[in-house]
Amino acid sequence: MADEWVIEYYVEDNGRVPVREILQSVDKETYARFLWSLEQVRVRNIMAREPLARHIEGKIWEIREYSHTNIYRILYFFSSGKRIILLHGFTKKTQKLPGKELEMAMKRLARFIERESR
Repeated sequence: MADEWVIEYYVEDNGRVPVREILQSVDKETYARFLWSLEQVRVRNIMAREPLARHIEGKIWEIREYSHTNIYRILYFFSSGKRIILLHGFTKKTQKLPGKELEMAMKRLARFIERESR
């Protein structure tokens, strides 16, 4: 349906899909919760709020899931054409979002926008 939001993975220039890799590395229960959360974000899109989604900075938002041993996060943004672009996924070990993780998401966001503008 043309009026529905879609979820897309950010793809590196070399073809790597970083968020898909993190999703493939988590246990089955965490993976299932991520799929549910991603679908909720897709349906609610810009209306999604805590505890489901949290605004981080600028255009960057996050969803997080807890496993038995870790906290996983996926950073994403809303793009034109009703697209939700999954930029970066990682394991978070501290309460505060590590700067290098946000930096990576911002770098991928800038690269995505650069490629889209061609």
